[in-house]
Amino acid sequence: MRPFVLLASRAEDAAADDEYASFLRFGGLEPRELVRIRMERGPVPALDLDALSGVIVGGSPFDASLPEVRKSVTQQRVEREMSALLDELVARDYPFLGACYGVGTLGSHQGGVIDRTFAEPISAVRVRLTDEGRADPLLADVPDEFDAFVGHKEACRVLPPTATLLASSPTCPVQMFRVRTHLYATQFHPELDVEGISTRIRVYGGYGYYEPDEQAQVLAGVARADVWAPPRILSAFVSRYARD
Repeated sequence: MRPFVLLASRAEDAAADDEYASFLRFGGLEPRELVRIRMERGPVPALDLDALSGVIVGGSPFDASLPEVRKSVTQQRVEREMSALLDELVARDYPFLGACYGVGTLGSHQGGVIDRTFAEPISAVRVRLTDEGRADPLLADVPDEFDAFVGHKEACRVLPPTATLLASSPTCPVQMFRVRTHLYATQFHPELDVEGISTRIRVYGGYGYYEPDEQAQVLAGVARADVWAPPRILSAFVSRYARD
């Protein structure tokens, strides 16, 4: 099988390694089938898309909606590289799945409005498919409503004009969308179970997702969640686009 590539941007090894392990597990992939590139460590090498099955983007501590003057040099570089890559991916209608940070990258690239209007605290939220979502092959194996893990300071307020809305929630209207036929972005995390999100809660304790004295409460909240459905989306993406 031609490998998928995971574009990651988490500087903290514990979170980065756990994210990679989660994509392997729920994607049903072996390490040789998912090549990880740590974008925060240096320039992203040129990708031979014909040698790959698809591109996956993980979550990120970067906020796309920050003013340029407040973005680090690393974030500015990563965003330039992502924008150039998305130029090619969109033009080719190439398989892409962006989890959380995918909304910021693909949404911004396609002219959507990303801001803090619909931020959501770390929690499990009820996600509902749209009519278009019910008809999308990537969502064929999930119910019309399901719980999913979220935790983000920004979200898509205005859907890109090129996008089709696939899923929504009461607190965040854009939970998943598709551009053209094969490019997808989710605001929720299809790669996370309770153990995975608990790791991130601990790693990102000082990043403003919750108050310092709230960690035990946040951990207890996610421990009660049943998020069996979202990983099926990741599995479906791999099954649909894996190429020999």
